[in-house]
Amino acid sequence: MTAAHKADRWLIALDVDGTVLHEDGTLSDVVVEQVQRVRELGHEVTLSTGRSVEMSLPILDRLGITPEYVVCANGAITLKRDPSTPTAAASPKYVREHVETFNPEEVLTTVRGHLASARYAVEDADGLFLFSGGSLPEWDSAVNGRRVEFEELLHVRATRVVVISPEHAIEDFLAVVEKMGLHRVSYNVGWTAWLDIAPDGVNKAVALERVRRLLKIPRERVMAIGDGRNDIEMLEWATASGRGVAMGQSPEEVRAAAAELTGTDIEDGVAQILSTFQD
Repeated sequence: MTAAHKADRWLIALDVDGTVLHEDGTLSDVVVEQVQRVRELGHEVTLSTGRSVEMSLPILDRLGITPEYVVCANGAITLKRDPSTPTAAASPKYVREHVETFNPEEVLTTVRGHLASARYAVEDADGLFLFSGGSLPEWDSAVNGRRVEFEELLHVRATRVVVISPEHAIEDFLAVVEKMGLHRVSYNVGWTAWLDIAPDGVNKAVALERVRRLLKIPRERVMAIGDGRNDIEMLEWATASGRGVAMGQSPEEVRAAAAELTGTDIEDGVAQILSTFQD
């Protein structure tokens, strides 16, 4: 196995949905091959995702990587590989290295005033996922999930709040969100009528900069690849000194945050851009 000298290694942060994974949740062999090839060159390949811890760790297994740090919940949770886990372990244990939480009461009541029929969920620092409103298969099947009354959500110290309003077209949803005047939180709107809300000032870029410093990787040796609005800060962070890469299907505002454009998720754009790393 060829290994890059530590001084030459890159920190490569991959979004998951719409980037590593296709929209239907499938993962191409060519993406796995390129991720593993770049890792074997000695670079630090990790995930930076809006997913919960529970939903992020299986993606590491599917990619066959065991990075030292993983960014989850749009930057609210940073995981660290448990040092007690054998280096050769295929699925090492991860522990919470850094967690940001906030009181969701004000934002939940504000959003509900505009989107009374939406579905609501709150995730806490330990990964407990509480949700209220209509049924969604992925929420109902969550291992750490539990359906509760809306009022119970107001009293949880949250790493993130999720709001889904399926009856809204994305353009209408964006307009409603703009009218809310959300304060003291960070929020991003997804491809569909999906709103992710995090503690103020928390995003993927902030978490990745912390990871970069811990790994002592130079600022100019960072790459981030993403496709969604929750990737904008991350792409801007990478573009400033390194390589920010937008997926081909990204909205225009996401493309504008990046310095490079690769293929779409269906075209395995991640594999295309990773192929630029050579011995």
